[in-house]
Amino acid sequence: MFQIQNTLVSLDLVERFFCCDLDTCLGACCIEGDAGAPITQAEREQLEAILPEVWNDLLPRAQQEIRENGVAYTDPEGELVTSIIDGKNCVFTCYEPGGLCSCAIERAYRAGRVTMRKPISCYLYPVRVKQYDGYSAVNYNRWKICKCAEVLGRKQGLRAYQFLKEPLIERFGKEWYDELVANCELYIKQYLSD
Repeated sequence: MFQIQNTLVSLDLVERFFCCDLDTCLGACCIEGDAGAPITQAEREQLEAILPEVWNDLLPRAQQEIRENGVAYTDPEGELVTSIIDGKNCVFTCYEPGGLCSCAIERAYRAGRVTMRKPISCYLYPVRVKQYDGYSAVNYNRWKICKCAEVLGRKQGLRAYQFLKEPLIERFGKEWYDELVANCELYIKQYLSD
């Protein structure tokens, strides 16, 4: 575990290889699981504000869910998460040709229609951040649907912290990320090099 500023960072970020392999998984993280994506109250407000810009990209059942229950709910663990349909699909999931799942929010962001890329928990995945009193835990979340991403990451020699450079900087800042890189490089040199 690395301590960087007020965070504890799992060694999995340096020991695990990772690179999303959308050609293989088809964006399964948007439609698998038993709850929506974790969001903050501020993100909920952002989602409500951008809803008119993404509305036409949403599935009809997702539109109905949002009309009836809103963009988010509190899950059984007490965490605020995006609303889901069919007990698993995020309401912001849309589909590309070939069955690839994509995010309506990110689609609108790339088109310049909104300034929110997507919830930070989605952008950071497979990292999950848990808040505690006075610090945050930054953990790697292993999920079977991401096995192909671990295989591709190993093939490309891309470690999780490297793959997640942009979202980690967005969440924690450049100074924090630079400190993470220094710690990771030292750890690789001391423990992982042949």
